[in-house]
Amino acid sequence: MIGGHRYPDEPAGPYEPPPITFEDREGRRIEVRAHCGDDAEREALVDMYVAFDPADRAQGIPPSEEGRIRSWLDSILGDPCCNVLAWHGDRVIGHATLVPDDDAYELAIFVLQAYQGAGIGTHLIEALLGHGEREGVEKVWLTVERWNRPAVGLYEKIGFETAGSESFELEMVLRLDGDE
Repeated sequence: MIGGHRYPDEPAGPYEPPPITFEDREGRRIEVRAHCGDDAEREALVDMYVAFDPADRAQGIPPSEEGRIRSWLDSILGDPCCNVLAWHGDRVIGHATLVPDDDAYELAIFVLQAYQGAGIGTHLIEALLGHGEREGVEKVWLTVERWNRPAVGLYEKIGFETAGSESFELEMVLRLDGDE
């Protein structure tokens, strides 16, 4: 639990809030948008998680069965959570969320395997942090498996700092301006 860790005094960023459009390293046009809540968007997100590679699941999320996916999404898609989706055409290929936990927000990010390593995660997290900042979020934390060097490097590049390490996980923290 991050609650006892000290967050940096200075905010990281600034981060551009969504919508943003960019070309990934594979030449695909990707758009990152804030979650809008309509049914078509929700079904596209469910489809992404149904197709999600089980090897990329961490700490039991995302769930692997469609009914459990839908229940899980019910718990993270409403207020006060912040969510952004990465789209390639009419398909959701990435999702990042900030979920409240005491006085901070936990960050989780998921990108379909076929889209990993193309720079999408960086844009997705930065857009999420910009969205969170706009919504008044000030403190963000995450856990990552210490052996996942690509993810740790990504989080450090974006501005996260290591706050603690327990067993096989690193805890990382970041402060946002939160009053944009």
